[in-house]
Amino acid sequence: RLFRRSGRGNILTDAGQVALRYADEIFGLGRELANAIQQRPTSRAVRLHVGIADSLPKLVTQQILEPVFSLPQAVQVICREGKVEDLLAQLVNHRLDVVLADEPAPGSLKFRVYNHPMGESGVTFCAVPRLAAALRRGFPRSLHHAPALLPAETTGLRRSLDRWFQSLGVVPRIVAEFEDAALMKVMASDGRGFIPVPSLVAEEAVDRFSLRVIGSTEKCRDQFFAITADRRIHHPAVAALTAGRVR
Repeated sequence: RLFRRSGRGNILTDAGQVALRYADEIFGLGRELANAIQQRPTSRAVRLHVGIADSLPKLVTQQILEPVFSLPQAVQVICREGKVEDLLAQLVNHRLDVVLADEPAPGSLKFRVYNHPMGESGVTFCAVPRLAAALRRGFPRSLHHAPALLPAETTGLRRSLDRWFQSLGVVPRIVAEFEDAALMKVMASDGRGFIPVPSLVAEEAVDRFSLRVIGSTEKCRDQFFAITADRRIHHPAVAALTAGRVR
């Protein structure tokens, strides 16, 4: 029973009070839903589901996402890391709002997505101090037969590196390949070999992983993209994100 008689009227029972609280929440959610669909501001935080390629440096990801947290409305960001192919499938199925990657979506996809360039960077090569000192002399030819920790062959950075190495006639001795850029840096800090990193995050690699710079080049480029399922962007956080650029 939700009501009980009190004089000429009815008042809520304890069960009625519980039902009222749930009813208020249900109708409140209904209003939030209508406002969200019509892109009206609401008191509820906007949820942004972001897919992040394993190969994308974490500092680059942070810079791309930075405008989202400056929006006047509250935003709750849900990040999922993985391979670009898997993330794009989730994007098309609307389980993700945007995918961040270090290369554009391939043209061979059976579904249409849209690439938004977010910036690019030259490449800096780093290693532990002893190895860096040895390879600094005669760079970049000093990288020939030097122990290398490289991104996986499926990444955009690796393809750019391979073209640059080939133009120089340089063939590094590949010790390991990584889809996860963070793991590659951890292995480099153990002295396993030199690593390539986007120049705009080289300072992070030097400071956080106690590495030293060997040398850098602008002839090898690492690019960054935000990929959406729709050409016209309706999600306010995705619009803010794609309007920015990495620095």
